[in-house]
Amino acid sequence: MELLQSTEFWIGLVKIIWINIILSGDNAVVIALAARSLPPLQQKRAIIFGSGAAVVLRIVLTVVAAELLALSFLQIIGGILLLWIGIQLFGEEEGEEGEAKQYGSLAAAIRTILIADLVMSLDNVIAVAAAAHGNTVLLMLGLAISIPLVVFGATLMVKLMERFPVIILLGAALIGWVAGETIVSDNALKGFVAGNGWIHYVAAAAGAAFVVIVGRFMQARAKSKAAHA
Repeated sequence: MELLQSTEFWIGLVKIIWINIILSGDNAVVIALAARSLPPLQQKRAIIFGSGAAVVLRIVLTVVAAELLALSFLQIIGGILLLWIGIQLFGEEEGEEGEAKQYGSLAAAIRTILIADLVMSLDNVIAVAAAAHGNTVLLMLGLAISIPLVVFGATLMVKLMERFPVIILLGAALIGWVAGETIVSDNALKGFVAGNGWIHYVAAAAGAAFVVIVGRFMQARAKSKAAHA
């Protein structure tokens, strides 16, 4: 009871919620991109299950994030994996349309969401942990409250993607941007990047361009195969 009456507790909770609102934007995009390939009835399940599991994953990551980020080459591997995810999510767009459209599976969508969130959340959770100041109750409560925020954001993104297809391209570019940032943030490259700050932005832009270009190539190849079939 004393905890709930503490001004520091409520200030910390507001900080964590605000941090999650800011940091959950890219996660909502990934969830929306993965869920859009599902039948309408399964989209809501993927968004809810994916969002809930992603937040639980963040809680676990908060405990070990600092140690993981200290490992060399881990973020390089994670960034490359994120590039692959972005290409897969973007490359499947416009593959099949109308009644012949092939839907993805719920399990595959949730798996994609979890893998992407695992990579994208490694450095994000450090900011949340710092705001919690070691208060486990505050940390878990703040992250739990963020679930509906992510669910709402992903649901909105799915609807916007259906109405404005260009958002799919922008979402794929965002995943590539985060992938580029993740790669150059690796502990093994810290000394090199520190002396060349511009590399951070170049790598992020290169990641975004790579996902979009390769994704477009995959779309074109899929259309070509469909035409010949």
